[in-house]
Amino acid sequence: MMEVIEGCRLPVLRRNQENEDEWPLAEILSVKDINGRKVFYVHYIDFNKRLDEWVTPERLDLKKIQFPKKEAKTPTKNGLPGSRPNSPERELKRKLEAVSLATQCSPATPVAAASEIPTPVYAQNGSARRPVSVGAGRKRKANCLGTDEDSQDSSDGIPSAPRMTGSLVSDRSHDDIVTRMKNIECIELGRHRLKPWYFSPYPQELTSLPVLYLCEFCLKYLKSLKCLQRHLTKCNLRHPPGNEIYRKGTISFFEIDGRKNKNYSQNLCLLAKCFLDHKTLYYDTDPFLFYVMTEYDCKGFHIVGYFSKEKESTEDYNVACILTLPPYQRRGYGKLLIEFSYELSKVEGKTGTPEKPLSDLGLLSYRSYWSQTILEILMELKSENGERPQITINEISELTSIKKEDVISTLQYLNLINYYKGQYILTLSEDIVEGHEKAMMKRHLRIDSKCLHFTPKDWSKRGKW
Repeated sequence: MMEVIEGCRLPVLRRNQENEDEWPLAEILSVKDINGRKVFYVHYIDFNKRLDEWVTPERLDLKKIQFPKKEAKTPTKNGLPGSRPNSPERELKRKLEAVSLATQCSPATPVAAASEIPTPVYAQNGSARRPVSVGAGRKRKANCLGTDEDSQDSSDGIPSAPRMTGSLVSDRSHDDIVTRMKNIECIELGRHRLKPWYFSPYPQELTSLPVLYLCEFCLKYLKSLKCLQRHLTKCNLRHPPGNEIYRKGTISFFEIDGRKNKNYSQNLCLLAKCFLDHKTLYYDTDPFLFYVMTEYDCKGFHIVGYFSKEKESTEDYNVACILTLPPYQRRGYGKLLIEFSYELSKVEGKTGTPEKPLSDLGLLSYRSYWSQTILEILMELKSENGERPQITINEISELTSIKKEDVISTLQYLNLINYYKGQYILTLSEDIVEGHEKAMMKRHLRIDSKCLHFTPKDWSKRGKW
């Protein structure tokens, strides 16, 4: 074990989703000694970082170990060889001072520009694939729409996280040894215990705790159960500190201004960063709105997920970061969050799109939502006077508030665009129709626009957010 150092690559035993053993190639990111025995933090090459873990020596295949290549030393000002300009210690200090919150980046599927594809139309199709003629598109006018502040209470001996400013920009410069490793072992949030997937810049003093306790209503972080119990006797919140703009059944949405509720917004970002990776979200929450989805019971409104959006976006982004907490995943809440973001765009009278690039799970969720929403529109079309039904890309975009480029990329992904007799047409097969109907039968959670009480603000006319 003495020869296994940071940077080495070798096969590591892991159990896959089919409950079978496999030996994928992994990189050693860190080595530590526990009670005289070494353990290794590994990243599985070509796997998502959420699968990174600490492993014991018997899971390493030392016969196929690959040692890191030695890097050439950089010359000093005197021309003599010296150490690298950024030592691990200096990098660690710099990152701890300037680390940012982020969502997971993955290369987005290339989207053809709207001008590259003539405006296609659709004909509903039972069993045969029959084309329709091209209809004229209509242009949509884009309207770009453009407190109290407190700090983390340190009465329980917990320091505040460092304050930073910046913007929402994808950035891989922070993907170093510090941020690549999970630093929180476990989080207790209400009745759930969550195992984080990624690094989150909570204060360093908390990273050695076996469990980090969070108040599920104000999201304040505490170091022990006793501190949490004492906090709950003083915390008056039973819902996120914002305006409730939607309620149907037990589902509610709250709108939180990142400037008026800075402490809550920062704590929400810290929690979200445990499950989101590479998209920079700094602690300067003033330019953002946060829409928190909750589930109500006799104890209060429990957070299920959230999405954030810029108050003013020049790129028509209607979502900056989006997350469904792990206990609520695979239950339809992700699509509900996405549907709600587009419902807000409809009220604002503009089309929207999520900030790119999307994470792997985010891309799957959005593709599924776009596909179901667009197919729902197409299948409702009816022919008039025996003629083929017609609809343009612009009309689909207007009806759904999905940006035109996303409509085109979805139609391409579904392979619905075809070239027939000199024009582009849309056709549906029986398989597409049947698959859509089965998917919609499973989709029980939907947004009811009648339950939405939302008045958009023109942030461009406000002197200060």
